[in-house]
Amino acid sequence: MRTENRLGEFLRARREVARPDDFGLPEPGRRRTPGLRREEVALLAGISADYYVRLEQGRDKHPSEPVIGALARVFALNEEGVAHLRELARPVSRRRRRPARPERVAPALARLLEAWPDTPAVVVGRYLDVLANNRLAAAVNHCSVKGQNQVRVMFLDPDARRVYADWHRAAADTVASLRATAGGDLDDPRLTDLVGELSLKSEEFRRYWARHDIAMKTSGVKRYRHPMVGDLTLSYETFSVNAAPGQTLLVYHAEPGSPSEHALRLLGAVAADLPAESRV
Repeated sequence: MRTENRLGEFLRARREVARPDDFGLPEPGRRRTPGLRREEVALLAGISADYYVRLEQGRDKHPSEPVIGALARVFALNEEGVAHLRELARPVSRRRRRPARPERVAPALARLLEAWPDTPAVVVGRYLDVLANNRLAAAVNHCSVKGQNQVRVMFLDPDARRVYADWHRAAADTVASLRATAGGDLDDPRLTDLVGELSLKSEEFRRYWARHDIAMKTSGVKRYRHPMVGDLTLSYETFSVNAAPGQTLLVYHAEPGSPSEHALRLLGAVAADLPAESRV
């Protein structure tokens, strides 16, 4: 039986996506594997090559805090990535899992979304299931409609590739966000079902998932190619729903006076008479 080695899988994935030229290392014409070699990672981290090999192979699963910090610097991990690495190195024993209850949005929060007719807003759950949205969010992007899972739509719905101006970046960000929200609890049945389904149906999902990128959605910019109003650039901010841990409120806005703000007003007029769960 194969022994689980999540720490080794994470280190190997980050090593393979690292760029040798970022460290001033020559890029030989042919490498057997992409990214850095094990001995190069060890040299950069200031540890022995033998010890690093033991970490990747799972023969040592509990690196010290200084080693964690050194590896985080070599792999240029963000805050979420460092926390994930630390969790893999210091796993917390978990109680036997109870069946998960369906995630639901509080009625007051759902009403708040509808009180923002000029602002696209959506609430997503721990596994990026859309739990609530207002009319304008649905008009902007059909991935933001209650009942959809944003990861599944991103990879399995052909329309998603036409909606996002940079689909590959949006897809990578979505997978990184899924890993961040899941944290170290990768045995959750909901997550394993979702990852299993997408791994079978999408080669691109398998490739992004194998990178082990981790990045929580906090703020950023989304660019859409909307069938009705053309190019649409929206900034977004995220807020944790304190009353429901794991739920996130995303609020989108356009730059004042920009063509995107004008396009958003047009969409708002179209969406005003539609149900919140209808797409334009």
